[in-house]
Amino acid sequence: MSQGSATAPPAGYRAVFAVTEFRAVFAAHLLSLLGVVVSELALTVLVYDLTGSPLLSALTFALGLLPYVIGGTLFAGVADRCPARRVLVVCDLVCAACVAVMLVPVVPVAGLLALRCLVAAVAPVFTGTRMAALTDILGDGDLYVLGRSLLRIVSQSAMLIGFGAGGVLLTVLSPREAIAVTVVTFLCSAALLRFGTRDRPARAGNGSATLLRESLSGARLVLGDRRIRALLLLLWLPPMFVVAPEALAAPYAAEIGAGPAALGLLLCAMAVGHVGAELFVGSALRPRTRSRIVLPVAAVGLLPLVVYVVRPGLPLALAVLALAGMGAAYVIGLDQWFVDAVPPELRGRAMTLLTAGLMTIQGTGMALAGLAAEFFPVHHVVAGSGIIGTAVALLVVAEVRRTAPGQMSDTERRDGADRHVTSR
Repeated sequence: MSQGSATAPPAGYRAVFAVTEFRAVFAAHLLSLLGVVVSELALTVLVYDLTGSPLLSALTFALGLLPYVIGGTLFAGVADRCPARRVLVVCDLVCAACVAVMLVPVVPVAGLLALRCLVAAVAPVFTGTRMAALTDILGDGDLYVLGRSLLRIVSQSAMLIGFGAGGVLLTVLSPREAIAVTVVTFLCSAALLRFGTRDRPARAGNGSATLLRESLSGARLVLGDRRIRALLLLLWLPPMFVVAPEALAAPYAAEIGAGPAALGLLLCAMAVGHVGAELFVGSALRPRTRSRIVLPVAAVGLLPLVVYVVRPGLPLALAVLALAGMGAAYVIGLDQWFVDAVPPELRGRAMTLLTAGLMTIQGTGMALAGLAAEFFPVHHVVAGSGIIGTAVALLVVAEVRRTAPGQMSDTERRDGADRHVTSR
């Protein structure tokens, strides 16, 4: 992090909203996210209505995560070789078209699932491009960090609001009618991005490389840099373990004899802690302080889950989950480190890879937690996630510390510079 950004007072979220282009991006993010959440819920209900199969209904949700790694790896080059505004608008239009086709009654269930996969494959390209575009709109200092923080807060909140709104919609609309609403949200998002943001040139020239080769080359350059790789691991691995209590919320509620209302609280508690901590860190702490807390908070953020070893009742479990959610506060400072470490011409691909990896590894964490719960009590699985996750986090924290500016050897630093030169 630059010295200037480290000593400056916190800009505050109000300063971010003062940027006209960001307001358009923020509103578009809210609309498209609500569209995705409502369409996921409505499509799940539609598939179950058509097939009566719990497996296919659950698979509809799973398909929202699995294609991330494909789209994020194979199409990441789009984020840097094409103008950001064009990529964002086209992604929204593709999603709107896919959802519109879902409305056609003759589309079979296999077709619905295929369209769901396509929307999920587009998502990491859209998110990575938007993350990189924020550095053009807000710069790569404190405003960017706070802008990213706001979008994360919206994501956490919209998941809760979106599922609630989707449930209400499905009481008055059929699943296909609810899906139709999401077509409108995607189109409105596209319009906001098209007319509310400036058209800027692509970060990297098209050159002679194919999109696939450029995407894979970008992934190699990003993962081949020791510093960037360490930061990615710190962004990826703690979330892999922290999802365990959410993935196992239903069986845990049954284990402690709690009802459906308690299940809803268990699913909301971590998000509440995350949003509260993010708002506090973003608004009350200076950039230097945010940077100082990254490694300590990342190291201990999963420890609250160890309390599950005593099979806590509902009040204590909610407190534990809220504390675990607050552990995500380290990401605000880490965002600044990441954008500082990635060369501008690689930002689109790096951030697309970040998004794809995060979603994929969270899905993997949910699956592994579910598998472990087939053999061990649920509360032991959650506690084990806290213990193993903390051990993994400590190893990654040590690597991040070793790769900090001024800590690597001259040879390592020179090798990293050579890799970036070859990417230009």
